[in-house]
Amino acid sequence: MALRVNYENNVEVGVFSKLTNTYCLVGSGASQNFYSVFEGELSDIIPVIRTSVAGVRIVGRLCVGNRHGLILPSSTTDQEMQHMRNGLPDNVRIQRVEERLSALGNVVCCNDYVALIHPDIDGETEEILADILKVEVFRQTVADNVLVGSYSVISNQGGLVHPKTSMEDQDELSSLLQIPIVAGTVNRGSDVLGGGMVVNDWCAFCGLDTTSTELSVIESVFKLQESAHPSHIGTTIRDSLIDAM
Repeated sequence: MALRVNYENNVEVGVFSKLTNTYCLVGSGASQNFYSVFEGELSDIIPVIRTSVAGVRIVGRLCVGNRHGLILPSSTTDQEMQHMRNGLPDNVRIQRVEERLSALGNVVCCNDYVALIHPDIDGETEEILADILKVEVFRQTVADNVLVGSYSVISNQGGLVHPKTSMEDQDELSSLLQIPIVAGTVNRGSDVLGGGMVVNDWCAFCGLDTTSTELSVIESVFKLQESAHPSHIGTTIRDSLIDAM
């Protein structure tokens, strides 16, 4: 299921939230509506935690996590750490890292098995990522952009990357990650996928500007619908284009 949602008139959903298979973080703020959409969809299955990181609400861009763990920048306060620890499941490990590239969500893209990271990340941070998140780590770029977390989104089912990613790069990423990769956009043509959406293995949240064509691609590549299969993408796009006309 892919849903459209806004954070206080802002379509950059991935900036203000972090979604994994075992928990969801939502930036604390005035937007009760944003929080309630996540809570309504997820709270029966996983905890939805309202929090800030380093005093700001752009939690999706500052932290990185999967079902095994959560990694935060060193600027995260003790109170925030404790608040998150209280809300997270017991088997999720949480740790702060000293990293110059402190917007971890922009420089790391991961699922439960593999992580793509910015080529210049510290070796120590790379080891912590591998240890806490239990992932294989690869230094990589996406369409020649070093901000892999901003320009790609992956789950255990599939991945969406920057629209200018070449077919060779898509094939390379697909064999590296062992999931199907599709180039696409979100929020009516935005290539900042990490900022525009969040996804886990059964659910995705996109900005309110996302078109029905973009939604159908997202649902198909992340296998969020029963009939999802790459060959259905063309059919679904055709149907949604006819609907739009």
